[in-house]
Amino acid sequence: MSKALERRAKLREALVEAAERAISAKGLGGLKTRDLAQEIGIANGGVYNLVEDVDELILRVGSRTLARLDASLSLAEISGSTNPRDMLVRIAVAYCEFAAENLELWRALFEHRMQPGKPVPEWAVAEQMELFRHIYKPLTALFPQRSAAQLGVTARSLFSAVHGMVTLGLEQKLIAVPLDALRVEIATLTRAMIDGLTAKKE
Repeated sequence: MSKALERRAKLREALVEAAERAISAKGLGGLKTRDLAQEIGIANGGVYNLVEDVDELILRVGSRTLARLDASLSLAEISGSTNPRDMLVRIAVAYCEFAAENLELWRALFEHRMQPGKPVPEWAVAEQMELFRHIYKPLTALFPQRSAAQLGVTARSLFSAVHGMVTLGLEQKLIAVPLDALRVEIATLTRAMIDGLTAKKE
């Protein structure tokens, strides 16, 4: 790699890291390219020599967030009983804990909207979908007769229920729930859903 390309790569990494810090501190509303440029020592317009636009910058930050979430879910997956029901409960609770510990970065994953008419890049979609493997694996063990499409629907339904509870539980304005209580409720919800789904197949 030439020195110019190496310098650009380092500046790009510094830009994404600075954007990550800004979002973590103030949410998406706190992301200002002028401030980022000043922080990493480039001209204001230099940001767009490193990324295509703000959408790409936010997605690159999101990629880092998803990688850390993936690591947290992977650890939860292997940290205990191999019973698929128990595994799903641990994964759900780990998701809740990650959201609480990385609140603004986690929110940004769902609050960000691409510019009108601009699709989410395939690489970003692939990274998002890859995380569903943590749910597919234990669901496959629980429901070996289900097709991939059926498991996909079940996985999304389970995620939606847990995500909705986490979102509302961590909302600071209206119905915030203490984290310890939220963990318990998430575990209870997940067990109830799995028990209900298991009962239906019998």
